[in-house]
Amino acid sequence: MSQFFHIHPENPQQRLLKQAVQIIQKGGVVIFPTDSGYALGCHVGDKTAMDRIMQIRQVSGEHHFTLMCRDLSELSVYAKVENTAFRLIKNNTPGAYTFILRGTKEVPRRLLNEKKKTIGLRIPENKIALALLEELAEPLLTTSLILPGQEFAESDPDEMRHQLERQVDLILHGGIIGEDPTTVVDLSEDAPQIIRQGRGDSRPFG
Repeated sequence: MSQFFHIHPENPQQRLLKQAVQIIQKGGVVIFPTDSGYALGCHVGDKTAMDRIMQIRQVSGEHHFTLMCRDLSELSVYAKVENTAFRLIKNNTPGAYTFILRGTKEVPRRLLNEKKKTIGLRIPENKIALALLEELAEPLLTTSLILPGQEFAESDPDEMRHQLERQVDLILHGGIIGEDPTTVVDLSEDAPQIIRQGRGDSRPFG
């Protein structure tokens, strides 16, 4: 049975965040709110937890996970960021964007796109997600909580509890939130390319 924490959307309780981080560090799978619906997350280095997430989502090994970072300095540890791309990211984060960038050696090889050696990275603007990342002090391996057969990320934590409390270790209840996906921007080549239009405004990358 998973734990279920009611967490304040504007002032997340430090005590609950510390407990959440302990669960992640021990190999737990957590559900938490972001600026684009709820997400599943686990420790970057934990392949067993990642496999559990893939089982919940029913996706293959080809699935693209995202590294969720707390700030630009952390993002640049895991991605090779040219000057132009850096300015674009700086001007549009935190926000509802996922950036496709070439990964550095810090990224486990199993997470990189096999051909392009890229990885999706993002800096969310949701206060609970940012506070969790701050407490963890490293990126979180994440994917949107889109259940098999559904198109959008889940938005109601009570419904998630009903469906998934035996499959995850913790649900952070931050209220019912929107389910618009992030805008995905490929910055791994010379010119930015919009891969998916979501909640983030794509005009700065045109």
